[in-house]
Amino acid sequence: MSNSYHKNLVFTAACIGMCFFGVSMITLGSVLPALVSKLGLSGLQATSLVTFLPLGMLIGSVIFGPIVDRFGHKALLVPGCIIVLLGVEGLIFFRSVPLLQVSIVGIGLGGGILNGETNALVSDISGESEKGSRLSFLGMFYGLGALGIPSLLGILSEYYSFETILQGIGFIMLAGILFCIPVRFPTPKQAQGFPVKEGLGLLKESALLLLSLVLFFQSGIEGVCNNWSTSYLGRMTDIPANRALIVLTCMVAGLTIARMLQILIFKKVQPAKVLPYSLILTAIGFGLLTASPGFLRAATGMVLIGMGLSPTYPVILSILGTRYPALSGTAFSIALAIALVGQTCMNGLMGMISVYDNGIALYPYMMIGSLVVMLIIFLRVPRKR
Repeated sequence: MSNSYHKNLVFTAACIGMCFFGVSMITLGSVLPALVSKLGLSGLQATSLVTFLPLGMLIGSVIFGPIVDRFGHKALLVPGCIIVLLGVEGLIFFRSVPLLQVSIVGIGLGGGILNGETNALVSDISGESEKGSRLSFLGMFYGLGALGIPSLLGILSEYYSFETILQGIGFIMLAGILFCIPVRFPTPKQAQGFPVKEGLGLLKESALLLLSLVLFFQSGIEGVCNNWSTSYLGRMTDIPANRALIVLTCMVAGLTIARMLQILIFKKVQPAKVLPYSLILTAIGFGLLTASPGFLRAATGMVLIGMGLSPTYPVILSILGTRYPALSGTAFSIALAIALVGQTCMNGLMGMISVYDNGIALYPYMMIGSLVVMLIIFLRVPRKR
């Protein structure tokens, strides 16, 4: 079977897929208040909808790796995009809670598939020296997808309903899918059959498990930032709610800008050397959030947090792609599944802490402690044999 493909077209398809992942992560949170109002949902029903997104993402993150290694990237990239699109359309047309739950599982499932699939694809088509910069470029499109939904809803909601806006976004997503369909992708790496023994053997690899633990805390920190920053600012500072939301978007803006800079930095500096300094920068950002910060200090802190967190996924995934090239999809699947478990655990822990008087005040200190653990784990990763 011929393995000829156009590298730039494949990379563009991966960027489209990553944009879909950004959409999958932010759409539900952006339209949930409108859904609650439209359907008259109770607080319990709204909470039940939210819990289905990480469930779908965990399933997608677990299954994509072996499928990609066995059947190739096209087997999942286009279907993953279609699943996300159908899930978004379900938010428009479905009115019953069970059908909305199915849609949200679909959004999470497609997003989980695309997160791992696109990173594995870019890793596979990139040389060792360019993995870090290309994965950073790819990650920039997550920011574009994640920022695009709330921005369009914020700008256009004065004139159109959220259903009309999502339908317009759906046509743009459909155009992206139509672009990806005819693109020729690399052939499967395990076309003769998935090596089950070798795949299970990855679970014994200390380097893979340590690097996955780094993503465990990284994903947890991002999740806690997204879900608890506005609560922390609302209870521990005098920043009004509308400005607290601006502070939160500063993190995504900082992450997106930093990934643009990393495209150049990683061409000149080995990505693994950047990560320890970025974790220190993140800790400084959380330090600025302590002691009841004002708006400017909080916004600056969140920009630094976004910039500091930005290289972790490109660095860790580039290392995994280099260490395990024959089973990169499976290695990514293991790492991303562990990362999602970290997000769930740390969000749950923060929730338990926050119920106590001034427990939310521990938020920045908990994040700084997690960053210290990340740094220790990363420095203990054995060098490549």
